[in-house]
Amino acid sequence: MSVGGWLERDAQLLWHPYSSLAEPSPVRLVRGASGVRLSLDDGSGGTVEAIDAMASWWCMIHGYRHPVLDAALKDQVDDFSHVMFGGLTHEPAIRLAERLVEITPAPLEHVFFCDSGSVSVEVAIKIALQYQVARGRVGRTKMLTVRGGYHGDTFAPMSVCDPVNGMHSLFTGALQEQVFGPQPPAGFDRPDDDPEFLAWAAAMAAVAEQQSDQIAAIVVEPILQGAGGMYPYSPACLRVLRELADQHGFLLILDEIATGFGRTGTLWASEHAGIDPDILCIGKALTGGYLSLAAMLCTAEVAQAVSNGPGGALMHGPTFMANPLACSVALASIDLLLAGDWAVRVAELSAGLSAGLAPVAELPGVKDVRVLGAVGVVQLGGPVDMVRMTDAVLRRGVWVRPFRDLVYTMPPYVCTDDDIATITTAIAEAVREVGC
Repeated sequence: MSVGGWLERDAQLLWHPYSSLAEPSPVRLVRGASGVRLSLDDGSGGTVEAIDAMASWWCMIHGYRHPVLDAALKDQVDDFSHVMFGGLTHEPAIRLAERLVEITPAPLEHVFFCDSGSVSVEVAIKIALQYQVARGRVGRTKMLTVRGGYHGDTFAPMSVCDPVNGMHSLFTGALQEQVFGPQPPAGFDRPDDDPEFLAWAAAMAAVAEQQSDQIAAIVVEPILQGAGGMYPYSPACLRVLRELADQHGFLLILDEIATGFGRTGTLWASEHAGIDPDILCIGKALTGGYLSLAAMLCTAEVAQAVSNGPGGALMHGPTFMANPLACSVALASIDLLLAGDWAVRVAELSAGLSAGLAPVAELPGVKDVRVLGAVGVVQLGGPVDMVRMTDAVLRRGVWVRPFRDLVYTMPPYVCTDDDIATITTAIAEAVREVGC
């Protein structure tokens, strides 16, 4: 069938993310993928290759069709592909849980597997509420977070996303009302004696003090707010939040779904601040992008409180939790990452992105250019024309997915220096061509 035929059938049937059926955004037909490149149907029976500068929404860190990850899946299929986790267990889940406890911050000792990053945040919020009930603090039913955040598209995570500038303002009134402090001042390198930082810290302390009897936990993306704007902030802000949680008896939930597994230059973004969470949410790169899998990890103190509290159990249980295929490929992906010089490679990617995107800051209509780890961002002075910008970058051999006022890249770690140069050149030339 021609590409037009497939796309027509797609338009009749499928609802793509954040899209309207009345005015659908263009989609491209993928014919294959290998390494860091997608093979897209060119509309005339052939294909065109493009570097996937998005790592398939930030998860495909080792690229496509990696032989080690392919083998992990095939080997597990020969045993069994799925089994319920209620009343049963299996080796891949046990081994993966051991590995995650080994590589995550030391206080985290217990693992709950779930289907997606959003669900891991749901579970984290649920366990925080159960924890406070177990401690006799039944009035603590709210989460404290900051403006500018994004934590997923299911209902509990939506409630801790930015309520005004986020993507879920249509649901105002239907969501649990949470407690929001101001967005941390921008800048990873902002010193902790900076007036803006001190003002923010004071504001957060005041909010925490005023509503401490209602707050169960603090929920934030450490160091880098992702879908809320690719917005980096100082590690000192995390230290403030850890101190507030300890002072008032809140739990600290860190959403490292986007930042984990080395994306910001350390294995976990919290390492930049030298603090540990009570609850950690991970996903995306956990399986190297092969299958949907996420996890919530918590401390022994949290787990014991919930287990000995009313109900005596964590009240959650996804059908596909701890799927053996996903656990097997996750183990292989983690081993593959840690066996290599991932920190060196992320630093090299960061240097390449910085060098390649720096000239873009001088272009008309560009508000800011910023790089943190393997994340490169061009922020325009107004909303990006997503269709035109995507087309312009793709004509130069690169796939990106701009949003709001941002043209950005979170490339696979296996990109070469030449790949990074191609990505940054394509973005620079497209921004010059399209603007905002």
